[in-house]
Amino acid sequence: MNTPHTQTQYQQLGKLQVASVLYQFVEQELLPGSGVLAADFWAGLEQLVADFAAVNHELLQQRANLQQQIDQWHTQHARQELDAGAYRAFLEDIGYLLPEPADFSITTQQVDDEIALLAGPQLVVPVMNARYALNAANARWGSLYDALYGGDVIVDDHVQPRKAGYDKRRGQKVIQFGRRFLDEFFPLGNGASHNKTKAYRVSDGQLQVALERGGIVNLSNPEQFAGYTGNPGSPRSILLKHRGLHVEICIDGSHPIGQQDKAGVRDIVMEAALTTIQDCEDSVAAVDAEDKVLVYRNWLGLMKGDLTDTFAKGGGIHTRALAADREFVSPDGKQVLLPGRSLMLVRNVGHLMSINAVLDEHGQQIPEGILDALMTSAAALHDLRKPNAPSQMSLRNSRTGSIYIVKPKMHGPAEVAFTCQVFAGVERVLGLPVNTLKIGIMDEERRTSVNLKASIYEARERLIFINTGFLDRTGDEIHTSMLAGAFVRKADMKSSPWIKAYENRNVAIGLACGLSGRAQIGKGMWAMPDEMGAMMKEKIAQLCAGASCAWVPSPTAATLHAMHYHRVDVACVQRRLAQQEMLPLDDLLTLPLAPPGCWSPEQIQQELDNNSQGLLGYVVRWIDQGIGCSKVPDIAGTGLMEDRATLRISSQHIGNWLHHGICSIEQVQQTLRRMAVIVDQQNAGDPHYHAMSPDFENSVAFQAACDLVFKAELQPSGYTEPLLHRHRIKLKTGSKA
Repeated sequence: MNTPHTQTQYQQLGKLQVASVLYQFVEQELLPGSGVLAADFWAGLEQLVADFAAVNHELLQQRANLQQQIDQWHTQHARQELDAGAYRAFLEDIGYLLPEPADFSITTQQVDDEIALLAGPQLVVPVMNARYALNAANARWGSLYDALYGGDVIVDDHVQPRKAGYDKRRGQKVIQFGRRFLDEFFPLGNGASHNKTKAYRVSDGQLQVALERGGIVNLSNPEQFAGYTGNPGSPRSILLKHRGLHVEICIDGSHPIGQQDKAGVRDIVMEAALTTIQDCEDSVAAVDAEDKVLVYRNWLGLMKGDLTDTFAKGGGIHTRALAADREFVSPDGKQVLLPGRSLMLVRNVGHLMSINAVLDEHGQQIPEGILDALMTSAAALHDLRKPNAPSQMSLRNSRTGSIYIVKPKMHGPAEVAFTCQVFAGVERVLGLPVNTLKIGIMDEERRTSVNLKASIYEARERLIFINTGFLDRTGDEIHTSMLAGAFVRKADMKSSPWIKAYENRNVAIGLACGLSGRAQIGKGMWAMPDEMGAMMKEKIAQLCAGASCAWVPSPTAATLHAMHYHRVDVACVQRRLAQQEMLPLDDLLTLPLAPPGCWSPEQIQQELDNNSQGLLGYVVRWIDQGIGCSKVPDIAGTGLMEDRATLRISSQHIGNWLHHGICSIEQVQQTLRRMAVIVDQQNAGDPHYHAMSPDFENSVAFQAACDLVFKAELQPSGYTEPLLHRHRIKLKTGSKA
């Protein structure tokens, strides 16, 4: 990945060559209105490359050196039971496991409430897709009725099939569910129920609820009444507030659903996705200058507030834009303006990859992470320049003047410190105050997990986020200890000591470092977007484990998951957890290895089938269509959200089993071909799909999947990006490389 694409045209700017498509975007779209002169911008990029590109390379070399020493240690101790004490001492000797700093608390300033003080769902979305990016940004508010009606949270046990169009029977179930929700979290006085109301109105700054049986009651806690719209005597909506989250009761007796409701309630709208990560990394397939410009253009549109997308759906043409802020009247008659959009963070790429968008003085691609830091921050200047005064049309993102960047795949404190140095360099280039750029640390690499406190220390003035991620973290666990032995099956990984210690210690260390009230402590993605009933039963556990935000795959999931934050007082949970002892580091260092001969041939084949089918289903869309994140049906037909993290664990797991002789090359080859046929069948209805079978040799996607498996052991940290990029570029350019 160090040579430019032959068809890319470049502009010479000082010592750098900038792809013409990127140059034109910066000059014509990014910089106008930003307050930054083009000459200063390009000179600043040149200085960033001079200051940080070589250091970036050295850090990657340190990763490789440490991995080589770990591989040698496991080779020397092959077929021996792991000596935990000796293993830990070895990791300390080579500088993999570092001393912890003294106790401290982060000091991050100017953090928006959605990150510092509130607990709520967090969406992650590929910013490369404008429609998805807009949907996610607008998921700050979501219809509870819609989320319930179309999903499986409410079990419909009626023997008759659901009617076409609006089914009043199911609609009534939804209305009843909504009333139970209101009774639980916004109870009425005198033991009254929202299910027995006939009208809501506002009088003398109080919410009054008229009951069917006669009489008027107030909320048990009048302070939960936050505002209304329309006429006080017959409001269009009532705004309630609980644990910082708003709920809007929408009233319209002429609406088809309102006609079915005794009080004319047509919907309950939840404040849902408080924050959204607009992703430039694992969920996108951006491999060259043209792709990166699309990524940057969409992020710029979100920051300026003018991004739109027009698309066909349901037989009509629709245009999506960012939602305006929402206006209410407070109980004392004043205007209340609430954000209409999620607070947006942007996830940059990690330190590994380079990109042909810019070449250095030697004609080599520059580190992609350095370019991301400058470009996404420059785009956010347009948000920072918006007026602070409340306005429905301002479409302001950060109201405290911060830029929030999530940085993935960092290996330990030195790489976190390096990222902070790059951010400081970007601030100098753009003329921003120190620490304007905030950092979210993805705790998804083993070297960061075992040195988390030291990693947080390096970012203590900028930190706004730490997050655990099972898939990437497991992928790195496998690759780091590839030679130690055969790993347990993926399903068994979640019950192993190291994963429990990982989740426990991430929260415990975050709380000890003062994140509560200043930064988010996050948990991972719910990967089954069609299984909302199961999500509502299971995902609440993440809040009970101390998470102030947890990832969801869709606006619908965000709306439903928001109910968990009404049920669980996360701040109280965190205070309790802060008093408990964390699980020991030795648990985190316990390798999830399987005893010899523990699987039958059928179990081995089942695991290979599962890994191969999911891997192929994701890779074929990534390579052939440039889709970086998609809902891929698994071998049983259940749709799973797949991105590069899921691909990393699947490819590394098969590679590990190959290395230790659990399966053979021939068996895996046969499995991949057989699963490719199944994936082709699952995608038969996609007019843009290119089948991998039967001409496997000429399918670039199939060859990419094979490389990911059979070259898994050779990939840096087990990452999939180098091979994915190489094969995607091959397909885009028609090259033979």
